[in-house]
Amino acid sequence: MPLAEDIVTSRHRITAYSTGSVTVNDGVYRQSLVITASTVLCPWPVNSLQQLDTENLAPILETKPAVVLLGTGEQQLFPEPKIYALFGQQGIGLEVMNNGALCRTFNILVAEDRDVTAAIILPS
Repeated sequence: MPLAEDIVTSRHRITAYSTGSVTVNDGVYRQSLVITASTVLCPWPVNSLQQLDTENLAPILETKPAVVLLGTGEQQLFPEPKIYALFGQQGIGLEVMNNGALCRTFNILVAEDRDVTAAIILPS
């Protein structure tokens, strides 16, 4: 689904998404990824919530965002409480949503110059 064009001050913005891909600017990503206003990390080695652990969450925590948006695919699924605790210990908010909601929310937050990191789980 293409997203409506907005004026976004960041270098990266999500311009489209589908079940198996996310388009950032002109780049199409078909593997899970982590995106900030200025960086894209792909592939991110997570294909399901069950794979979330401190090792593969480290690249997200290193960005030191105010909030992390976690996209869990077509449906909103919630990680284990220990994942929420990990982010809470770092003083980082964690918002879990489906990938469509994540894409729209990410663009709004970066347009507001908010310190946000998006972690998008795509099926393998």
